[in-house]
Amino acid sequence: MNLVQILPFVLIIGVMLLMTRSAKNKQRQATQMRDQMGPGSGIRTIGGMYAVVKEVNEDTVLLELADGVHAHFAKNAIAAVLDQAEYDRIVHGIEPEPELEAHGAEDVEDVEKADAADEAVDLSKSADEAATENAKTDGTDKK
Repeated sequence: MNLVQILPFVLIIGVMLLMTRSAKNKQRQATQMRDQMGPGSGIRTIGGMYAVVKEVNEDTVLLELADGVHAHFAKNAIAAVLDQAEYDRIVHGIEPEPELEAHGAEDVEDVEKADAADEAVDLSKSADEAATENAKTDGTDKK
């Protein structure tokens, strides 16, 4: 047998070894993530359900799906362990507050003035605008 006949077999075996190695790494990372899970952690199941971990057993996890609704899941059914901010953003729609840098007194006053200016905007229509709009809807123009 010459080198040309052996080379394809060697390449196939090499590719298979690389593929199994990457699969083992992914499996190890998933196991590590599931081991980090503890009571109070927000999680996402492989089915896309979000829940809070109440109890962690050897092979199963007790999840609280809603207030007072509990279910047992296999640990393998956990797709991701979420940090609290991400869980609140997804489930409750609570956006994390942006971290504010230290502002001087002048900056705080500018922000308060801008907020006051925003509140003072009047969006109501004047009597002339209301009459013009009523005339347009009636089909008659009172010009």
